Amino acid sequence: MTQSTIPEIVRVRYAPSPTGLPHIGNVRTAMFNWLFARRHGGKFVVRVEDTDQARLVPGAVDSILDGLEWLGIDWDEGPRVGGPLGPYLQSERLELYRDAAEKLISRGNAYRCYCTPERLAEVRERQRQEKRSIGYDRHCRGLSGGEGERLLNTGAPHVIRFAMPVSGTSEVDDIIRGHVEWQNELVDDFVLIKSDGFPTYHLAVVVDDHLMNISHVLRAEEWLSSTPRHLQLYAALGHDPAQYGHLPMILGPDRAKLSKRHGATSVLEYRDMGYLPEALENFMALLGWSLDDHSDVMTLDTIKQEFSLERVGKPAAIFDITRLDWINGVYIRQLESERLAEEMMPFLERDLPQGAAPVDRDYLLRIVPLIQERLKVLGESAATTSYFFAETLDYGEAKLIQRGMEAEGCVAALEGASEALADVESFLADDLEARLRAAGEELGLRPREFFGLLREAVTARSATPSLFGVMEVLGRERVEKRIAAAKEYLEGT
Repeated sequence: MTQSTIPEIVRVRYAPSPTGLPHIGNVRTAMFNWLFARRHGGKFVVRVEDTDQARLVPGAVDSILDGLEWLGIDWDEGPRVGGPLGPYLQSERLELYRDAAEKLISRGNAYRCYCTPERLAEVRERQRQEKRSIGYDRHCRGLSGGEGERLLNTGAPHVIRFAMPVSGTSEVDDIIRGHVEWQNELVDDFVLIKSDGFPTYHLAVVVDDHLMNISHVLRAEEWLSSTPRHLQLYAALGHDPAQYGHLPMILGPDRAKLSKRHGATSVLEYRDMGYLPEALENFMALLGWSLDDHSDVMTLDTIKQEFSLERVGKPAAIFDITRLDWINGVYIRQLESERLAEEMMPFLERDLPQGAAPVDRDYLLRIVPLIQERLKVLGESAATTSYFFAETLDYGEAKLIQRGMEAEGCVAALEGASEALADVESFLADDLEARLRAAGEELGLRPREFFGLLREAVTARSATPSLFGVMEVLGRERVEKRIAAAKEYLEGT
């Protein structure tokens, strides 16, 4: 671990490419940058890197920003909020990149390359056959001034490449990875400006990080290999580089790179499945960072106060969905009933059978205390509570006939339950339990048999919260109708 130097003003950035939905790994990077800025009273900038026109996905920018807003990751400068160093879309900053490229050409640090795609393919194939490193062979770097000027005057298609030093090393003291260095001769002359006039990532990111006064570049480990290019660009442009910190990769449980086969990868998918934003934030904070060796559930305020790059590890983080489910369940159990009801409402109205919605809020508030301990994600709301809202139950999958009982005995037991419930004045859980226990004894049934039958009769399920609490919420009319319907079903089998 390399000790970072904290400047007077910390400025970090999150620079997503709008080529799809906000991936969990990218948003983890955004969150770590945001936490670092908030911890040091700095600025968090969002900058959209939309120069790869062929891969842009319509609506992706809004999806990325919506994902950040849902998580409560606010930004100080960027789209939707503006700022003094904009614009914050790279497609609106093209002139800045072209000026930088021309400056590099005039200084001898870049050159125009007229190689056709066919020639480049031939070079790569020859390098493969000769088992050499794959990369540009610097052919156009050796063009005479006259030849280069002639090709430029003809309007020949070209790119602009950086003239990488052919000796020496590029070195960085990475905040997380420590000292890293690269042999310059092994880094090819990479493209700065493509033939369509748009910059590559390498040029645009260095120009923007300098102009936006970025103090720390905290990005995914996969970008570590790009660092020598960026360091040399900084030097050629005459700028001091930002401090670099490369965050550990996120792997699936099988230690392969996180992908769709491990489950959802978009933050918005987790929102739609019913994870609480504060639970997902807590979980993502633990993907590479830790407060200590035992804390799993922490408030966001605690994470912001304690976050430091010194506690970000080098090893890859493992995305364990069971851990996320557990953390989310803890957060759900900590919610006030009113908040949980509010969070459940859109999922119920989305997933309950037609006719069950709209959901009565007061009725839902009576259900919440019964199911709160059982709920892991809000997306389970309808499946967990549907029997509270159903007009009729389907007993086809129910296990009305209890072990050791016959259909006739179950019918008689339900008749006894109906008679017992008629004697209950207040339909409250304690009174229901006392009267039904007495009825079970009168019928000569063990509680497990009798109450198991009643549970199936009033919910069509073998596992629910407290039977008597459920019956109280359902109310006398519903319970009596369901017991009668179960009795009729048994008589017809």
